[in-house]
Amino acid sequence: MGKYVNKKSYGMALSFVVASSVIVGCSTQETGKSSASPKASAAPTAAGAVYPISTQQSLTSWEGIDTNLASFVPNLAESPFGQQLEKETGVKVKYTHPADGQSKEQFNLLIASNKLPDVIEYNWGGGGAAAYPGGPEKAIADKVILPLNALIDKQAPNLKKLLQQDKELDKMIKTDSGNYYAFPMIRPDNGLVFRGPMIRKDWLDELNLKVPQTIDEWYTVLKAFKEKKGASAPFTALYSNELNIQDAFIGAFKTANRFYIDDQGKVKYGPIDPQFKDALTLLRKWYAEGLLDKDFALNTDSKALDNKLMSDSAGATIGLLSGGMGRWMDTGKKKNPKFQLVAAPYPTLKQGERAFIGQRDFKYNPAASKAVSGDSKNAELAVKWLDYAYGEKGSLLFNFGIEGDSYKMVNNVPTFTEKITKNEKFNLQQMVSQYTKPNGPFLGDARKSFNTFKEQDEAIKIWGETDAVKHVLPLFITPTVEESKELAKLNTAISSYKEEMFVKFVMGKEPIEKFDEYVSRIKEMGIDKVVKINQDALDRYNKR
Repeated sequence: MGKYVNKKSYGMALSFVVASSVIVGCSTQETGKSSASPKASAAPTAAGAVYPISTQQSLTSWEGIDTNLASFVPNLAESPFGQQLEKETGVKVKYTHPADGQSKEQFNLLIASNKLPDVIEYNWGGGGAAAYPGGPEKAIADKVILPLNALIDKQAPNLKKLLQQDKELDKMIKTDSGNYYAFPMIRPDNGLVFRGPMIRKDWLDELNLKVPQTIDEWYTVLKAFKEKKGASAPFTALYSNELNIQDAFIGAFKTANRFYIDDQGKVKYGPIDPQFKDALTLLRKWYAEGLLDKDFALNTDSKALDNKLMSDSAGATIGLLSGGMGRWMDTGKKKNPKFQLVAAPYPTLKQGERAFIGQRDFKYNPAASKAVSGDSKNAELAVKWLDYAYGEKGSLLFNFGIEGDSYKMVNNVPTFTEKITKNEKFNLQQMVSQYTKPNGPFLGDARKSFNTFKEQDEAIKIWGETDAVKHVLPLFITPTVEESKELAKLNTAISSYKEEMFVKFVMGKEPIEKFDEYVSRIKEMGIDKVVKINQDALDRYNKR
């Protein structure tokens, strides 16, 4: 594990942090051979913790607060969920929440301060701009967080049992050297697909058009939306560091707007593929003809997108299942009972082709996982407290809230009460945020659904029909510390230049003929080294 460094030196590393979410899969770490995983043969510690735990000690936790919850209470401890968690675990916790949109900056200040809370919920293993420079192995070497192997083995029977039963999950939540570093957010199998293309079905019906499947059909539909429905931005999407269409439309050309894995298992950087030029040409054409939102780069918050969809300026987008489709249907139907959004498949070039890539996440979500700080004087208690979320009772609290209040058992299935689903004042997300933890380190329950419309249930199936499972690069592969330094030097500049040129090509500020020059420039900036580092990290991950 490299040399220990003072946490204050962390501040110096910040200027090298890996670029934006465009660079997925670049979690950065060193490797070596050290701690073994919890003994597979051992039964979960029979003792475990008896909840509520009898203790005079309290814990401190630094974590984001759900934006819906923040409109009700300033602190998780004051929410019905926080109070119930304290009651069921017997552990009093003092929470500190970074301001909305400032978690990265405030995390950096927290680490540099040398005064760490007992647990920190953050992106410990997912790479990208928001992650710890050098990744979890470096964070362990810097004594910022603890390796959890011995603690999980002795104090976390619920998580230990899950890791023994699920080798794939076990592989995901440790480093190449075998160090467990965080208590994971675990998505259920039916929670892996939650984003995709959606379109105004009421408009399609009115225009006698069907849901588009190919790029050509999309062109026909968007043209009709512009000419016959007067839409000023027929297709629009959110813009945060990049146009959030993820790989829809671009994927039709068998590439991606990021790193991906090709059919031979090799890591590729999509934005320099020859076929990426075809994808840019398409988006350029749509932009020039007024089919793609002229102001797409200004849609930096959901309000801009909401306004366009709710004012009938736009008829199609890429969005989330509940925070997008569910919310828009809810609002749209109040204004216009005919308003209907349905999922469209990830588009292909030819009819009947299977989409090359789409959104499909992994069961481990590194972005909302909790690590125990190297400073913690209460590490054992912290681990017992965290382990509660992976047992049956804790999982029910984290997923559904308080029995008899926010949910009840119906035919042995936890079901949200009407207090949550049919509240006169607040929508489902707002109510759920008070009684559960929407994101965080716990075991997701496949029985939980925030879907309030049948269109949402159908969307999961439609968006799931892609080959994303073969082509999406995992977020939690772990470059070594040396590789990380190299990535930190190269990634920020490459992704910034890529995005700047993407916008210029699409808006016509740079002629598409300059694509080869752009590719040469990215190669000069060291993309081949970055691809090799990701390939080596992926190969090591596959051997774990």
